[in-house]
Amino acid sequence: MQKRRSSRSQLRPGLYAGTLSLVVLAAAGTVALILHQPWLFPSLGPTVMLFFESPSQKASRPSNSLVGHGVGLLAGIAMLYLFGLQDEPSAAAAGLTWMHLFSGALSVALTTLVLTLAKTPHPPAGATTLIVSLGILTGPAAWVSMAGAIVLITLLGWGLNRIFGVRPARHADQSSTD
Repeated sequence: MQKRRSSRSQLRPGLYAGTLSLVVLAAAGTVALILHQPWLFPSLGPTVMLFFESPSQKASRPSNSLVGHGVGLLAGIAMLYLFGLQDEPSAAAAGLTWMHLFSGALSVALTTLVLTLAKTPHPPAGATTLIVSLGILTGPAAWVSMAGAIVLITLLGWGLNRIFGVRPARHADQSSTD
């Protein structure tokens, strides 16, 4: 009996999170289809899940999303160029090389370091930096599209939560460890 009540009590938050994740990712995907640019990529999924499943966590703050993915993009670009991979096939297309390994690992390490020092955790940014540093999405047009998608889903996530009365964690909130 207790198990059934627990499942029912999770249905409403699950439907909320699932439905709004669908709406936000469908919006990004629609822009991708219209512009023929990568406005839908893997690290957006965990970001919208954080927005709607765990809005009170520090990692779910809109500012953490923007800063986190921004740092991830920049770290990924820096490592891609540092290891001379900007004109090479991606690790996904040609297989993992030592240069891809170093580029990917260092981009995540750098992203983690900067976000930790800035006290702006956003774990999905680790996927963003890998997407770039492994050469999966390359070039200024792809990176600008990624940045646009990050801004779009963050604004939509923040806006939808506000409309439905869900507030993100405040800066003074210590809901996760510093």
